Amino acid sequence: MSKSKQTRGDCVFCGREMTRSGLGRHLASCQERQAASEKADKRSGEAREIFHLLARDPWRGEYWLHLEVDGSACLNDLDYYLEGIWLDCCGHMSRFSIGGWRGDEIPFDRTIRQVFKPGVELTHIYDFGSSTETLLTTVDVRLGKPLTDKPIFQMGRNKPPAVECMECSKPASWMCFECIHENGDEGTLCEEHMKRHECDEFGGPVPLVNSPRIGVCAYSGPAEPPY
Repeated sequence: MSKSKQTRGDCVFCGREMTRSGLGRHLASCQERQAASEKADKRSGEAREIFHLLARDPWRGEYWLHLEVDGSACLNDLDYYLEGIWLDCCGHMSRFSIGGWRGDEIPFDRTIRQVFKPGVELTHIYDFGSSTETLLTTVDVRLGKPLTDKPIFQMGRNKPPAVECMECSKPASWMCFECIHENGDEGTLCEEHMKRHECDEFGGPVPLVNSPRIGVCAYSGPAEPPY
């Protein structure tokens, strides 16, 4: 796809729009987030470690997630979330490792607090044929109650990257798998050129979705969080 500018996203607490790194800094002092955490802390139960994790694609850096994850959750919970929001197309296998493809694999039953130590970067790989990788790092850790009864709470996500139509350079909202896989083209189309497009071997163009896996294997979304 055409190169796009650095993506931005909204803080789920206050609605401010920022870049990936800017949002990471902002969340540490966001008053609305602090108020939400204080409200959660009034609930019954023991306080525990809550991890602020950054998930990002390693190649273009356009796709990213700021997540708050319960330290008692397992890597299996994180895998389920990543597949739901970004990855799952055909039920491929996945794995976590430290050190990339050749690094040591980490069992899915390990907890977040066991794995995410200062300076540690995990690699999540989905599909070992046409793989999609996600890098995961710790931004911060707080002691308190989780904001939700689910293991993961999304605090921010990139807005869809601006992509140009391969025919006219207008904003694209569709993608043709046949153009990508058979012709080597970028395959991105605006609404007008999508209606004229004649490729149909892969079922015709599909809507562009907010995922680093778009255009890979049979992925066509919906790129929505699993909860």
